[in-house]
Amino acid sequence: MANTGEKRELTAAEIGALSHLYRAEVYRSTIWRTRMDTTTNWSVVSLGIAFSVSFSSKEASALPLILTGLLVLFMLFMEGRRYRYFNVWRARARWMETHFFASMLEDGGLDTGEDWQGVLARDYNHPGYHISTARAVGRRLRRNYVWILLILSIAYIGKITVHPTPIADFSELPDRAALGPISGWVILGIGVLYNIAMITLAVATGWLDSKKHKGRSSESGMG
Repeated sequence: MANTGEKRELTAAEIGALSHLYRAEVYRSTIWRTRMDTTTNWSVVSLGIAFSVSFSSKEASALPLILTGLLVLFMLFMEGRRYRYFNVWRARARWMETHFFASMLEDGGLDTGEDWQGVLARDYNHPGYHISTARAVGRRLRRNYVWILLILSIAYIGKITVHPTPIADFSELPDRAALGPISGWVILGIGVLYNIAMITLAVATGWLDSKKHKGRSSESGMG
């Protein structure tokens, strides 16, 4: 049947089916939210293990903290990927909340001003991500991983400045940071670049999110 562009009211059966659809989307978003929490937990546990090993004695190496930084980076990108899936289900559920349930609660009617039914139908007919990988990773970085990386960085600096003995002058840092044949300047330089890259990613994607806040984050109109 051709679409005439005319609005029609949903029947009681259709409203019931839409309510079940909403429950399904909430369930799927909850599952993917749990998966994201699992990834964060892995990062926290890895951080705790690195602390235990590096601070177990004065002679212990700071290498576990460096390796944990790489592992946390891997976890961050994995969680960003999971967030993209979560965002699909979350966006659909939120779309129904704002245009279907909220409208009924407010005045007993249905919101038809933004063609929300058409937007939702197109998203089901042509499913896709509502957010880019960079923005997904940036969101997880700002909300969770910035604190993990901050603690990790402070722990690393604390380790090389305190063990095996407290440093008398900061000029000793490069020597303390050296790992085998790798110069301490190289290790510190990589660490600085690592943190600058994370800060840049967080700020840039935060700016993109704020820029798109008034609009929609995908062609489907949801995000």
